Amino acid sequence: MNERIVALDVGDRRIGIAVSDALGITAQPIETYTRVGYGPDVRRISQIAQQYETNRILCGLPLNMDGTRGFQAEKVTQLAEKLEEAGLVVSYYDERMTTVLAEDALLEANMSRENRKKKVDMVAAVMILQSYLDAQAMQNAQTVEDDSEEDEAELDDVLEMEDEDGNVIRFLLNATIPYHGDEYVLLISEDSCGDIEQDESFIMRKTTDANGNPCYQSLDDEKLIERIYEAYLEQSEER
Repeated sequence: MNERIVALDVGDRRIGIAVSDALGITAQPIETYTRVGYGPDVRRISQIAQQYETNRILCGLPLNMDGTRGFQAEKVTQLAEKLEEAGLVVSYYDERMTTVLAEDALLEANMSRENRKKKVDMVAAVMILQSYLDAQAMQNAQTVEDDSEEDEAELDDVLEMEDEDGNVIRFLLNATIPYHGDEYVLLISEDSCGDIEQDESFIMRKTTDANGNPCYQSLDDEKLIERIYEAYLEQSEER
């Protein structure tokens, strides 16, 4: 199965049918199907799904303006249940006002009343599907952005160093400590747990390299390290 989706605008007499491209980006019209009965209707929709090598069906759900399901929405779900019994995977998408928008689009195209009647359900199916695809694309883009920000945050909080034997040890940035105009970080081993003792951690100064990139600088002044650690303890007590 591929990523195509067959969309349905279900009416009492007709079903508008559209399909997405293989990449799930654009919606394309297929036909306006005249209903016969559940059996023939399901067979025709299954035939179209098989033609496009997909089992995914998107039904427009005509919700009331307050978001509740009305009588017409129940008719859609009844057909959807029959499609699921035939092995198709059905999902729904809010189609409020879609038919009105489709009629307006056909009017703007100067289409005759008879032709509008034949095509309005199919155009509505295209609008339902395109709205769904656009919403999915936005959601996926946001998910990728959120994941990227999480990865960057995780990398910012981890510092890798080599010991004398060349083994890589990962340290976690446990705290940032402001002290006399500079910023310092308290690093602890990734394997550490529980309360942090001074001899289980070390402190580095936050600074920048010659190119202006952020980096950490080790400290040799034991008294300075002691004072910064005391500042860290005071900072922790205030939280």
